[in-house]
Amino acid sequence: MRKILALATMAIALTATGHVLAHGAKANHGGIVQSANDLNFELVAKDGKATIYVEDHDEAFSTTGATGKLTILNGAEKTEVSLEAAGKNLLVAKGEVKLSKGAKVVAAINFADKSSVNVRFAIK
Repeated sequence: MRKILALATMAIALTATGHVLAHGAKANHGGIVQSANDLNFELVAKDGKATIYVEDHDEAFSTTGATGKLTILNGAEKTEVSLEAAGKNLLVAKGEVKLSKGAKVVAAINFADKSSVNVRFAIK
């Protein structure tokens, strides 16, 4: 009887942990979401342009006065473009950005309050 009770308890515990692990930031703009410094960063690449949306607990986080640099590693090829604030919670890459499957992207962002953050993305 104890074995059955222990197995039932273990099965319930394993089932419950799947729900906990499934939660995370969702991509509201069809991009890739990563979290850093309690903020969510969504990288959206479309038509040779890259945009990063910044949110704090599903609320737009002001990027006014923010700057940064986007570093893209496509295999052995390395590309760097500057990031500038554009809109309420947007950072836009200045220049054409080519993001291929397997590319690694690092966004180094400096906010107006002098805080900074590095965010890493992997293109799948």
